[in-house]
Amino acid sequence: MVQSLNISGIVNAFRILWNPSLAMPHIIVHDIRGINYAQLKQVGGIKAIGFDKDNCLTAPYASTIYPPFKDTWQECKKTFGTENVIIVSNSAGTLDDKDHMEAQKLENSLGVSVLRHAEKKPAGGEFLAKHMYPVLPQQMAFVGDRVFTDVIFGNRNGNLTIWTDTVVTEKGDNKAALVLRRIEHHLIRFLQKCNVQPPPHPYMNK
Repeated sequence: MVQSLNISGIVNAFRILWNPSLAMPHIIVHDIRGINYAQLKQVGGIKAIGFDKDNCLTAPYASTIYPPFKDTWQECKKTFGTENVIIVSNSAGTLDDKDHMEAQKLENSLGVSVLRHAEKKPAGGEFLAKHMYPVLPQQMAFVGDRVFTDVIFGNRNGNLTIWTDTVVTEKGDNKAALVLRRIEHHLIRFLQKCNVQPPPHPYMNK
C-alpha cells in the first residue's frame, strides 16, 4: 500500500514549538512487552488501549503480529477484552486503504478492530473517541513508536501515552519515517534534559 503525504503530521509537528509537552509520552518502554497491562487497568483505571501498527505491533506493512510479541499481545487482549483494544494506523483503515482491504486483513490476523478514519494521526482523534464511546479519552491508553504522530495524537486527545522507543525493524520502512524517527529520539532526549513533562493525566497521580 502506498501512503499519501501526511500533511497533518507535518503541520502538527510545529505545535510542539508552543507546547513541547505534547511530544512527551507519559510512559516510555522498549516495546509492547514492557507494558504492565494489568496495572494499567486495575490501578490506573485504563479501560481501553489503542495501538499504532507498523513497528509497534508488526514489521512495516506486515499484517501479522511480530512473533516475539505474540504472548504479550494475547495478554493485552485478555486483560482489556478484544472490544476494548483497537489499532489506529496511518495506512490500514485510512483513505489510502482501498475498500479497507488491509484493515480487514489485519482484523482477521490480529483479532481486534482497526479504526476507519479520514484524517491521519496526529489528527483524527474524534474518530477514535466516537468509536470507543462510552469509554472516555482519559480512560484510554495509546501506544506507538512515533512521537510526531502517535504521542502527539494521544496527548492531544487526553489519552495516556506510551512510547515504544525500539522499533521492530527498519527494513521496508519508508524513508521519511527513518529520518523523522531519528529526529524524534533526539527530541525526547532534549525534552528530558529540559525537564519537560507530559500533559497532566489522572494515571500519573495513582
